[in-house]
Amino acid sequence: MRLVGMSVLVMMLAVGSAGAQDAPKDPTPPATAPPEQPLSPNNPESPTNPRRPVWELVKDLGSDFTHLPTLDTAVILGVGGAAALAVHPEDQEVNAHLVGRPWVDHAFAPGTVVGNAVTQAGVAVATYAVGKWIDGPKTTHIGVDLLRVQILAGALTEALKVSVRRDRPDGSGYSFPSGHASLTFASATVLARHFGWKGYVTYAISSYVATSRLHDNRHYLSDVIFGAALGTAAGRTVTRHGRNTWTFAPAPVSRGVGFFVIRAPAYALR
Repeated sequence: MRLVGMSVLVMMLAVGSAGAQDAPKDPTPPATAPPEQPLSPNNPESPTNPRRPVWELVKDLGSDFTHLPTLDTAVILGVGGAAALAVHPEDQEVNAHLVGRPWVDHAFAPGTVVGNAVTQAGVAVATYAVGKWIDGPKTTHIGVDLLRVQILAGALTEALKVSVRRDRPDGSGYSFPSGHASLTFASATVLARHFGWKGYVTYAISSYVATSRLHDNRHYLSDVIFGAALGTAAGRTVTRHGRNTWTFAPAPVSRGVGFFVIRAPAYALR
């Protein structure tokens, strides 16, 4: 029960944060506030364009770091920080209940591989490569977002590790926050933002990966909880385009020109 409770806590934290404040923060009506990114696949600067050169990702990353300081990020990290602080006194006891139990070793062994930075980055690169190969705007856009979020979440995680310098439970390096948790929750958030409720199942996988770090004695519960929040914040920053975008477009009508507000997918297909 203790193990199940930890998994549920981590998953609820990220899902709750990802679902909060989906509405745009800008009070300006959609008709007068075009999306921040050019999302048409016909635009050479758009992340949905399969023919856009890969080095254009550098511009995307610069924009991601610029847009990171928002109320949305503050709320997610605030909730994650409060939750991590609340469970901090139980860190040692939680690990003591998991380490050395054979059934736990077998159940969570794959989590180390799934949440590894190489695995997560490999999936992102493969998705991006497939999108360009099939000339698919939607797949390309997902691949671009996965690549960006891995770099953003990884950079933030490593910066915090070096700044906080908390020793791992096994004494092998820096513990706070968990990189496995931040990277997998970052990917889960991107997929949830692209696919809606269908993508939320990936939070269950992320929670499994995060919990696996406890049985490995590589992290404390507070490490994985804040890592989950950090990854969620990074994912929402990269996908600030949301699931849909609004366009204010002119169109000819009888005796003149009319203006229409059009709602279309953020990764609009040709």
